[in-house]
Amino acid sequence: MTPTLTSIELPGLNHVSSGKVREIFALNDELLLVATDRLSAFDVVFNEPIPGKGRVLTQLAAFWFEKTRKIVSNHLLTTNLAEMPEPVRGRPELAGRTTLCRRARTIPVECVVRGYLEGSAWKEYQQGQAVCGIKLPPGLKRRSRLPEPLFTPATKAEHGLHDENITFEHCAETVGAETAEKLRGYSLRLYRYAHEYLAERGIVLADTKFEFGWVDDEIILIDELLTPDSSRFWVKGSFEAGGEPISFDKQYVRDYLETLDWNKQPPPPPLPAQVVANTAARYREIFEKITGQAIDGAEVP
Repeated sequence: MTPTLTSIELPGLNHVSSGKVREIFALNDELLLVATDRLSAFDVVFNEPIPGKGRVLTQLAAFWFEKTRKIVSNHLLTTNLAEMPEPVRGRPELAGRTTLCRRARTIPVECVVRGYLEGSAWKEYQQGQAVCGIKLPPGLKRRSRLPEPLFTPATKAEHGLHDENITFEHCAETVGAETAEKLRGYSLRLYRYAHEYLAERGIVLADTKFEFGWVDDEIILIDELLTPDSSRFWVKGSFEAGGEPISFDKQYVRDYLETLDWNKQPPPPPLPAQVVANTAARYREIFEKITGQAIDGAEVP
């Protein structure tokens, strides 16, 4: 059984904050991100960790950060423990789940790109045939491929609250028109690149979200990138519009939770051992499908 990690203390380092999944420590102009195995769904953190999840998130994000540098710069410095400060180098349990990165001033908008009609976009479409103020053709079904990928920004929620979809105009009012245009351009280019890359490997990138920050006067990618926590990955050919895709992301957990009489507020219901095991397996499998490597570095047959 893969060991789990749900919390971490690093004496000598300044602990900045705890996210739903990551613990963040400050080192002068750099940040240290430690991805735990905590699981959040519907913005609630569950008591049962997903074994190996933090390692998948860290290493898959690092894979994408390297591949997309030609589109936009990012915060990644290293995920190699040997290149990190002493308090980290002596902690082997942090191997594969720790990122040393440039510190940036976070831009307070979630940059969501959707290529297919799912999730909150599907709910919006049903109400008014539009998503984030963008009118769409009539007659689309759930999970229909959209005519063009949509940039559908959202406000970054305070702790415990859900992100809220906003129009591009609202985004421009929040961060400035020039910055909003850059965010939309970078986000759409990243989505199209990843969508094409994944399609060649039998995976559909239904939607994903990006986060950006400022380093001096440069916009860079931060946080995570194209992971099963921030994206919907579907098996190509496993669905048609209106059908049920085979997914490699948190949707498996969400689907289970939707069967329960739970109001999506804390405290979370317990997750059965089989749900935990199946979720862990899906995270490992999407890592292998995307990278061609097992999470321990071995080649996938």
